[in-house]
Amino acid sequence: MAEADLDAVIRQTARAQTKAVMAAAKKRQAVWVARAAKAKDKETKARFRHLAKSTILNATATAKRLQNSAENAADAYARAMKRAMEEPPPAKEPQKTPDKPSAKKPAKKKKDA
Repeated sequence: MAEADLDAVIRQTARAQTKAVMAAAKKRQAVWVARAAKAKDKETKARFRHLAKSTILNATATAKRLQNSAENAADAYARAMKRAMEEPPPAKEPQKTPDKPSAKKPAKKKKDA
């Protein structure tokens, strides 16, 4: 990934995170569906199925929000870099010469034994 644009890296990372969120949600949904299958009465089955459905819906909404915020961040970065490239470089200030040269003492030589 030498010389990769950061906005591309941001988008790629967000895609990976979105996939991770959805994979975790699918595992959690499978747990709820399994509990619904083992449930004894109708009301409990319905509650577990509802939890399974809600898990996927909420995870999908979360993944979309994550993706949107990453897209916004990547776009903002790309715009900022474009503006920075169009700006003229800052003017250099003349270097200040010191009034007095530093009076450093030469290092002392150690005597060999």
